[in-house]
Amino acid sequence: MNEPLLNSYPGLRELEPGMLSRLLEGSRRVRLDGGSRIFGEGDACENYLFVLQGAIRVQKVSESGREIVLYRIEPGETCILTTSCLVSRQEYPAEAEVEQEVEALVVPRSRFHELLGASAKFRDFVFSIYGKRVTDLILLIEEVAFGRMDCRLAERLSQRAASGAPAELTLTHQELATELGTHREVVSRLLKEFERKGWVALGRGRIELRNPGELEVLARGKS
Repeated sequence: MNEPLLNSYPGLRELEPGMLSRLLEGSRRVRLDGGSRIFGEGDACENYLFVLQGAIRVQKVSESGREIVLYRIEPGETCILTTSCLVSRQEYPAEAEVEQEVEALVVPRSRFHELLGASAKFRDFVFSIYGKRVTDLILLIEEVAFGRMDCRLAERLSQRAASGAPAELTLTHQELATELGTHREVVSRLLKEFERKGWVALGRGRIELRNPGELEVLARGKS
């Protein structure tokens, strides 16, 4: 267990002597199928999760059923809502489900708090990742509040394709971000969502447009 965990979360190698063993004691390794629910809005937070394989999607769903993907959790990342809820002892304000089959280490709440109090290195690790993910979330808020970046990105892809037929574009996420005046992380997150819907397929330095019609529909909604 040590090596898969440390390969995904190298910051844990810096823990004080004996702390990694305490982390592993009482924790359990789990496999979760795609579509499995991790937590729902209003649920109590009982565990801290280290993702070793796969991906989890965290989203907020409105009363009307409209949803927005807040972020994904992949190996090397943690859930900022989980950290926040564990520290504040609040309930979850959103929901999460497995997007790709997940293998993870589940750390019980009691062990998480024990380590948080006993290990300065563990606190640094937890809040360093937390801080980076908060920054990502602020970028999402900026995108939603000010940009309708999903519409602008769809419009730009449609313009690049021109013909309206399926096409393969040779360009990077950074090039798109530069064209749109935004951050690469924003473009990458939106492209992953387009891929999940079957509108595009992503590769290194290329974007295949599989459903230009849906992209054009979204582009017409640009504010």
